[in-house]
Amino acid sequence: MTPPDILALERATLSTVPAPRIAFDGPFVVRAYAGGTGRANAASSLDPSPDPDLEARVARVEGFYAALGVPPRFRSTPLDPPGLAEALAARGYVEKDETVILLAPIAALAAPDLAAQAHPEPDADWMAVTATAEHQSPARRREKEGTPALLMVPGAWITLRDAGQPAAVISAVAAGPIAGFFDLAVRPEHRRKGLAARAVRAAAHWAAGLGAEWMFCQVAKANTASIALNTGLGMTEAYRYRYLVRAGDAVPSLNFG
Repeated sequence: MTPPDILALERATLSTVPAPRIAFDGPFVVRAYAGGTGRANAASSLDPSPDPDLEARVARVEGFYAALGVPPRFRSTPLDPPGLAEALAARGYVEKDETVILLAPIAALAAPDLAAQAHPEPDADWMAVTATAEHQSPARRREKEGTPALLMVPGAWITLRDAGQPAAVISAVAAGPIAGFFDLAVRPEHRRKGLAARAVRAAAHWAAGLGAEWMFCQVAKANTASIALNTGLGMTEAYRYRYLVRAGDAVPSLNFG
């Protein structure tokens, strides 16, 4: 089975990580939400072909974000047109974070779990476990609560219980043959029990039931524990991306993608 290419994965994330504001400028997709997760609040290219209008396009993208009163943010991927990094560097942009996309056939991950409860939106238990993860912020919380209403593809918010208590959570979205999982978190007092791996397998089982064939996740390069977990489950690196922001702009670190 041939894995999806980078363009297919990038297109899938437009569905799995929605944003309420979206515009296209040539090969660039420009998105904005509440300033939380990077994917929903950045511009990125979907075509690596040379772009003769690149300088003017970058300026227009900056204008889109200026109109919203937020700092511009670009997400640099292998689909960048030639010269994008250099053009942004000349305008004062610096690298913020690097994220690894991991991918696996869903059949290699999926396993049912009787302790896993899937809901169509994040409930209080799910949000409470998520709040124990250090990467959360008010903006990211607002985006998580608002995501179900924006999705046009199936999504699930899954909670695993340990001794009757909500102990681990994960979310999953299935965009046709490609599914993604996000928001994996385990309460500190329930860690080192294998719950994170079980949550990933439960999310894959849910997505496989909808016909998904591949599952991806996005993990900060610096998050070695999460990379080790997912590679240990058989996921392999598909590509990487990084954020570019203007030096001095108050753009939060997005260490979890």
